[in-house]
Amino acid sequence: MKTLVSKYPILYRFILTIALFGLALFISGLIDTPFLKRYFPFTSVILLIVATWFLFKTDKKSLNNIGLNLSFRNISFLPLGILIGAVAFLLAKYCRGLYTEETFQITTSDINYSIILYGFYTILPQVAIEELLFRGYAFKKTIEVSNVVKANIIFGTLFMLVHILDREIIQNKGMVLFLAITIPIGHLLFATALLKSKTLFFPIGIHLGNNWATRHLVANYNNGDSIFYITETITFETWTPFIIVIVIWNVFYLLLTYVIWKWSDFPFNKKRKLK
Repeated sequence: MKTLVSKYPILYRFILTIALFGLALFISGLIDTPFLKRYFPFTSVILLIVATWFLFKTDKKSLNNIGLNLSFRNISFLPLGILIGAVAFLLAKYCRGLYTEETFQITTSDINYSIILYGFYTILPQVAIEELLFRGYAFKKTIEVSNVVKANIIFGTLFMLVHILDREIIQNKGMVLFLAITIPIGHLLFATALLKSKTLFFPIGIHLGNNWATRHLVANYNNGDSIFYITETITFETWTPFIIVIVIWNVFYLLLTYVIWKWSDFPFNKKRKLK
């Protein structure tokens, strides 16, 4: 065994990573009950963080390698990310609306603020799990042994497959096409946020803000679970307008990714550094 480990150290690290992450998710599945998941849906997150800590520990590193130490700087990226993710989704929806002529309306029925706010609590563990799996230890290790481009291709593809390989989605050609393009760009956005901020709190925040906004900021129904809703959502009967919407949507998120990538190069940041 020691011979195999010494001969294939990188392969061993990735096998160990998959095994520990799989074990963490398996144990959390045994522990979680519907009651526990309703009030404390963080078992999987905690076990994945423990597994991540152990993996970094065996590399003689710490969770600081992905900025998970609880410093004020790192934690401040969480609310900033939430704001960016939610506003980005709102603007992307608006850009789509300019083309499709869909209009936003403020929810006229009684807004259920408890559900809207509770959404942050329930969505947070979901996005944290995905960030730990796809932008955590394995992603950083892949960059270390190869480069950023290869790591983004590998984990962007894996991230996309996890979303597409669903019985309902795989039968919908339009949804498959949309996710096959959008999810890898989403990965690129989250990965860029991690690499530029040096903390996983930033992509967790952006991911949380975006996912929360899809349910509770701008929805397709006037049912009180969102702040805005869209009147008469457009359904596409031909491919051309659908593809145009996909392009509009993803160009917007690519521009956001570029802005985050160039963030530290902005003139006001350079002046701040000089001070």
